[in-house]
Amino acid sequence: MRRTRVTAAALLVGAALLASAAPAAAEDAPTEAGTTFRTATAVEQGQKATANASTGDYLYWQFPAGAGQKMTAKATVNLPEAASRHGAATWQLDVFDGLRRRQACASGEATQRASAQDTSVTLTCTLRTVRPWSERWANDPLPGAYYLRLTVTDTPDQDLGLPVKAEVTADAKDTGGARAEGGELGAPLHAAAVKEPESGWNGGWWSDRWAWTVGGTVLGALAAVGGYTLTRHPRGATRPPGQ
Repeated sequence: MRRTRVTAAALLVGAALLASAAPAAAEDAPTEAGTTFRTATAVEQGQKATANASTGDYLYWQFPAGAGQKMTAKATVNLPEAASRHGAATWQLDVFDGLRRRQACASGEATQRASAQDTSVTLTCTLRTVRPWSERWANDPLPGAYYLRLTVTDTPDQDLGLPVKAEVTADAKDTGGARAEGGELGAPLHAAAVKEPESGWNGGWWSDRWAWTVGGTVLGALAAVGGYTLTRHPRGATRPPGQ
């Protein structure tokens, strides 16, 4: 009975550790976008933002990113009715850091061509892991604000001005090891308008890798104790006669 209580308690602790690694959903999603870098709408990590716009508009949002995080930006454009369009269109999602330097996508499809019959188009861009510091000459992603810019780059002139609806999110994945590079940035890059990430600009010691490691260690220890107990005192064992 005692082993059962210990096992249950340990499992609850492991579950709590794993649950604590999941980010909480943000509320009060923005319903508009800026039209320049200076007017970019602030969005929290994991928060969905929407905006009604016209084909040909430049739409801007900004979001925070801390050291040790790998950010994935996603944009979905709900297109005008096919009957009102005159051909295919190419949409593009660009990501810039706080110094307005364009950041390359490590993975994803940041440029997509929508046919005249498509009802929507989705673009994604996963950035390189944000570093706690960098050399002055490097273009490494650093802690601070990041800008999303969404626009159509190629479409028939007759389709300019047609209404569209955009949805964007910026999701963070903590990769850990933010403080393992021997330095950190003195201040985030132009981050006054966005909220600091929960793990801080320079990252924390905790990550989902730690959660899985701790959980695995706890479960492994329980398995070892259980195996030893069963081996040392097998069920149904009886004492030899005379003892």
